[in-house]
Amino acid sequence: MDEISGIKKPELQALPRVGDRITFLYVEHAKVNRQDGAITVTDSRGIIRIPAAIVGVLLFGPGTDVTHRAMELIGDTGTSVVWTGERGVRNYAHGRALSHNTKLLIKQAELVSNVRTRISVARKMYQIRFENEDVSNLTMQQLRGREGARVRSIYRKESKATGVPWTGREYDPNDFAGGNPINQALSAAHTALYGLVYSVIVALGLSPGLGFVHTGHDLSFVYDIADLYKADVTIPIAFKIASKLDVNNIGRETRLAVRDAFVDGKIMEKITRDLYKLMGEGEQEVIADLINLWDDKEGLVEHGVSYEEFS
Repeated sequence: MDEISGIKKPELQALPRVGDRITFLYVEHAKVNRQDGAITVTDSRGIIRIPAAIVGVLLFGPGTDVTHRAMELIGDTGTSVVWTGERGVRNYAHGRALSHNTKLLIKQAELVSNVRTRISVARKMYQIRFENEDVSNLTMQQLRGREGARVRSIYRKESKATGVPWTGREYDPNDFAGGNPINQALSAAHTALYGLVYSVIVALGLSPGLGFVHTGHDLSFVYDIADLYKADVTIPIAFKIASKLDVNNIGRETRLAVRDAFVDGKIMEKITRDLYKLMGEGEQEVIADLINLWDDKEGLVEHGVSYEEFS
């Protein structure tokens, strides 16, 4: 058989960990190709080269053409891909995760399938928001009420600080331009955060659909986790951008501001730590290519063995 041209597929252990990668890159109206170990993005302004393994998630917007060779490299380096709508507002589809290990996924499924453990994880999520309060005995109704009051207070505080009028959150996913500037900015900022959170969740092998607070949507867990950081990251950025008088494209300006806030990678590290904490697991490498067979008595047994010889 002829050898496949190009660089050799990297070993999973040799790839940067998800917490060490830069957050996301948004591409639209460009052609995405590959040159050696780099993704090339070509548009009317020229070509830029991006080492694929250092990116957490690539957001492909309208007008993006991606070659087969580019997707091969993106898959080999475990970079998440999300195909989005205009301005990165909607999530149409996504690519393969970095992790090939299901340890955290199994733990997530166990926790979400039991009412007692599900509430316990939900309380942990609220505890992250209310660091100095004891929420261990609060019901879900009480927690939601407290969270609602907290978010309304944050909106009022940012409105007062920036001078941006606030009349409430209004968002139509089919009519981005129909919202007022602050709601457009919030939508763009939150969407960027969702993309980042999504990339970390799937990179660790967790399910974006198995939420503990949100439920019934294939991104329920993404919304659970993103809500932990909106007050500190996306809401202040959205109000700051909306307060500017010289913004021509508020969606783009907001995404760039969110990107700048993410650029040091600290939020990816925090998301990773919080996910391990919520799952009750110590932080560890989970990218090993490991497969076992399930056994009702022994738990896991080795894969690739002819067990007929032992029966």
